[in-house]
Amino acid sequence: MTNLSRQGFECYMPMLTLQKIRQRKTALVAEPMFPRYLFIRLDTSVSGQSWSPIRSTLGVNQLVRFGGQPAKVDGQLIDLIRSREQGTHAQPLFSAGDNVTVADGPFAGLEAIYQNTDAESRSMILLNTLSKPVSMRIDTASLRRAG
Repeated sequence: MTNLSRQGFECYMPMLTLQKIRQRKTALVAEPMFPRYLFIRLDTSVSGQSWSPIRSTLGVNQLVRFGGQPAKVDGQLIDLIRSREQGTHAQPLFSAGDNVTVADGPFAGLEAIYQNTDAESRSMILLNTLSKPVSMRIDTASLRRAG
């Protein structure tokens, strides 16, 4: 994207903000909505910028084509993607009711049901011990999605 922008092409890479575990802590991370793809506004008129530099730009694999012609994306769809991108909040690692596995500590390997996360980034889970569900708080970084 940087190399294309330097050549004067208008590029757009929609991003999502996700909650991920980094160095045993939860962190908000921005990732591409469509990994390895970006949108480029191309002028199809005779006086428009030549497209030929795109193919030789460092990092570009190829243009998406249908029937030998570069794929066209309607401007309204791009506007919709932009509005969704700006209107979305960070996607949490787990949702209430998800089955999780404790990855480390004294309960490592046991499955539980995720309840919620508090302000200190600790998670409330229901752990089934001795045939009875027990509610407990655990570091979110110690949980993994079961399955």
